[in-house]
Amino acid sequence: MSEEILINVTLMETRVALIENGLLQEIFIERHNKRGYVGDVFRGKVVRVMPGMEAAFVDVGLDRAAFIHNSDISAINADGYEARDETPAPIQETLREGQDIVVQVAKDAISSKGARLTTHLTLPSRNLVYMPRSKHLGISQRLEDEVERERLMELLQSVLEQEQWDGRGGFIIRTAAEGASAEEMVEDIRYLKRLWTKVEERIQRKEGIKAVYREVPLYMRTVRDLIRPEVEKIRVDNKATFDEICKFLEDYVPELQTQVEPYSGERPIFDLYGVEDEINKGLGRSVKLKSGGDLIIDQTEAMTTIDVNTGAYLGSRNHAETILKTNLEAATSIARQLRVRNLGGIIIIDFIDMIDPEHQRQVQRTFTKALEKDHARTTITGISQLGLIEMTRKRTRESLGQILNSHCPICAGRGTLKSPETICYEIFREILRVARAYENDVLLVTASQGVVDRLLDEESDTLAGLQELIGKTVKFEVEPMYTQEQFDVVLT
Repeated sequence: MSEEILINVTLMETRVALIENGLLQEIFIERHNKRGYVGDVFRGKVVRVMPGMEAAFVDVGLDRAAFIHNSDISAINADGYEARDETPAPIQETLREGQDIVVQVAKDAISSKGARLTTHLTLPSRNLVYMPRSKHLGISQRLEDEVERERLMELLQSVLEQEQWDGRGGFIIRTAAEGASAEEMVEDIRYLKRLWTKVEERIQRKEGIKAVYREVPLYMRTVRDLIRPEVEKIRVDNKATFDEICKFLEDYVPELQTQVEPYSGERPIFDLYGVEDEINKGLGRSVKLKSGGDLIIDQTEAMTTIDVNTGAYLGSRNHAETILKTNLEAATSIARQLRVRNLGGIIIIDFIDMIDPEHQRQVQRTFTKALEKDHARTTITGISQLGLIEMTRKRTRESLGQILNSHCPICAGRGTLKSPETICYEIFREILRVARAYENDVLLVTASQGVVDRLLDEESDTLAGLQELIGKTVKFEVEPMYTQEQFDVVLT
């Protein structure tokens, strides 16, 4: 499997695309005027404690107060480290309004919800994650080779002894550390030690709400977190960004064979690889499958639902085989759409009903296998009696649609409008109400062009009967600025 990373940097935003076998798998977007805050560390102030929710709101200087749950608050022992085994005390005993608190953003603000905070601070490097308030040593679950896991853990412990580490802080070995040498571990540990010293100085320097650590820009996070042996090439369309990435790789991953290329072609890099088209498709509700079937994806505040349809596909053998083929293709496509659209939270997938248990197992295995490539943590249930798969996908940032789209001001986010016929009947009811309340002989209806046309055409007989019933004249006027659902009935 060949992978490439495309980095598009402009004055307005930075976009990073992960390409696998020529097909977009993930897209990351960071707008310079609305940069995310995940990983940033703040000195904040508690503004409200809510015992009933075991949570609190904290002002960290963002547009709205951020949220911290009691489970995300470290219990600090006398030595200044997290006491992991202790049952958390009630939130009102842990925090008080007006209290200063050092927190890290775990999830960006999404929709109407403020950012999610934690006091379990972590600082990442290429191969390690440093936990300054913990003594825990761990390793990423994504590293599945037991021999390599043991080697890395022994290497870390050996390097910590060599560096005369005083036990202050814990580490987690990242997936990217696979194959790492002792020298690389030493470099990471020294870098993280210097970084935390600077962060501590900023925390202690003065009181008040302030940022004490900011995560690196998107393109640097991408190189740090996504570069692995499978990535054959990185293409960057900005010279300054290209130079910065080359310097990082030279300093931190000199042995990596990934080729970094500057791109200066006349055609935009995302157009060249078809990424722009894939982004636009990722904003649509329907996804076509090669077999002729399709997916219908609906994202709501509570959950995302995905419906699988056979569409035009009839199959060549029998009905059960047709359904199986469509569901297998859908399973792979859904896993990719979750990554491209960055859909998180609760996800319900309605596969086409399968009677054969073996067919169900095949679809389940295919879907589980496809999800293994996903960098976000997922949990998945088996296929239920209703043919549904329930799953969750960790959500730390807004989805593609939430970043690029806004609610439609005409339909208010419903996705549909009342039909002209429905609006005409609402107008008739309003005419009756106004006619009974006022003595005027003439009423004026202002509405959109489509509604007025229907009133004077298909609804003309009803209108004539209504005027006879109320004994008044009704006039009409087109208001070009009105949407289909807007109208007024006024006295003249």
